[in-house]
Amino acid sequence: MYKALYRKWRPLSFSDMVGQTHVTDTLKKQVVSGRLSHAYLFTGTRGTGKTSCAKILSRAVNCENPQNGDPCNQCPSCRGILDGSILDVIEMDAASNNGVDSIRDLRDELIYSPAVTKKRVYIIDEVHMLSTAAFNALLKTLEEPPSHVLFILATTEVHKVPATILSRCQKFAFKRILPAQLAARLTQVSESEGIPLKQDAAMLIARMADGSMRDALSILDQCAASGETIDMPFALSLLGLAGAEQTSALVSAIGRKDTKSALALFSQLYAAGKDVAATLDELIGLMRDLLLVKTLPAGTVSPLSGLDEPALLDIGALFDPAGLLYDMTQLQQTLSNLPRSQNRRIDAELCLVRLCDDAVSGAPSALSARLAALERSVSAFGSGIQAPTPVLNPGEKSPQPDKRVSPAARAQAESKPSSAPEVPPGQDAEEITQPSPAVFWPELLSLLRQSVSVPEYTHLVLAEAHMDNDALVLYLPEEFSYLFLHGRNIEEKVQKDACKLLQKQVSVRLTRDKDVPANKGGKLDDWLSQNSALSDLITEE
Repeated sequence: MYKALYRKWRPLSFSDMVGQTHVTDTLKKQVVSGRLSHAYLFTGTRGTGKTSCAKILSRAVNCENPQNGDPCNQCPSCRGILDGSILDVIEMDAASNNGVDSIRDLRDELIYSPAVTKKRVYIIDEVHMLSTAAFNALLKTLEEPPSHVLFILATTEVHKVPATILSRCQKFAFKRILPAQLAARLTQVSESEGIPLKQDAAMLIARMADGSMRDALSILDQCAASGETIDMPFALSLLGLAGAEQTSALVSAIGRKDTKSALALFSQLYAAGKDVAATLDELIGLMRDLLLVKTLPAGTVSPLSGLDEPALLDIGALFDPAGLLYDMTQLQQTLSNLPRSQNRRIDAELCLVRLCDDAVSGAPSALSARLAALERSVSAFGSGIQAPTPVLNPGEKSPQPDKRVSPAARAQAESKPSSAPEVPPGQDAEEITQPSPAVFWPELLSLLRQSVSVPEYTHLVLAEAHMDNDALVLYLPEEFSYLFLHGRNIEEKVQKDACKLLQKQVSVRLTRDKDVPANKGGKLDDWLSQNSALSDLITEE
């Protein structure tokens, strides 16, 4: 009868365990020295070797000829435990025996000495599934068991185990097995089993296993059933994955904000039978690599996507960290909603549209993704901004275009007392450019950029400025800005910079779009022309 690879290749000694030397070395020393605890707790994710290690330990403490802490697996005790003929080693599943009656029966058996072996060993798997009453029944026995009894508890959710149980056990945490270690083990198994496995396919399977040796061997077993050579294209096709090349092309389209290309690539993957959830998961993995490459020192990132660091840097040039965080959040939300979706393809396509066009998303988190674009547009203020050409009535004279006041002109104006502006030779006084919102508002934003945080500044960029007597009123979009800025002392920060710019005391008030009156107060340009010290500054060419 065929035996699954993960069962056939279960470790038989501590030395066979992969990636858990911090646990196996300690247990071997305890077996050699005889300083064994009465209770152990093995924790860690699935497939990391908790139950296998418990079985090895049960044989090691009963072995008649231990080999440097390892069981010999040849003596009658070891062979009897391996084939299940010795009943002194009891393995129970707490998921199906989680009631208090099961623990009471176990407690009643403890008084009997082992029939064949040195110690009676109880392996309780998934111990976190025990009920509260069962834990209470186990508590006293676990604290002071008979000398011939050894408890080995295993769990994947240690946070569900009561602290009273944890304090009575020696705890060992099993790590996720590294992809390189998994790939080496897969190569060893494939060579012994005569399975044609390529190295790139072994690394792909190792990444898909996510640190679980059992998952890696199960995937290898699935691939080997075809009898064909297991290479990268075959493994991708069998597992329903897009692969690094197609995933990177899709992420690049998202980075370029090319909605058409992104949807076309996704349609090709969908038509090829790729799983929607697996495709989104690959996108998240690649964006995770891009984020880490942009934030961590060179050579310290362990990619999940299979791409090397130079390739990740090339794709990462299309993104900023805030945009990657927003994109990954959207993908995670879509992925979590797929099990309840009526049409998984449409949900994935809507997600791609949101990633390629942030403007279609009304979520506050989309602001972070748009921050880079806003900063690039604001940087244009440093090189000068011209006001839009106004619409003129018939016979009306075209005014001079407004320009950003240069730093030199501002310094000159601040160094002399406020007075009537000097008229340059050859220019009429009435032709002097009067300040307008096109000058004042960008000028104020430039000052605020240095005194407020980036999220606060991003929200203020969306505000609409008007004057109400001597009060500067900023109307903010109702969806997020008012709620975000309320209570953050934004009025004081804006007032300080506005007074500095206008050289006049003004008050500042934030309000929401729904509070906007019909006339929105006075016109800002009219008020500036009458009251602002900016009217004394002459625009330099």
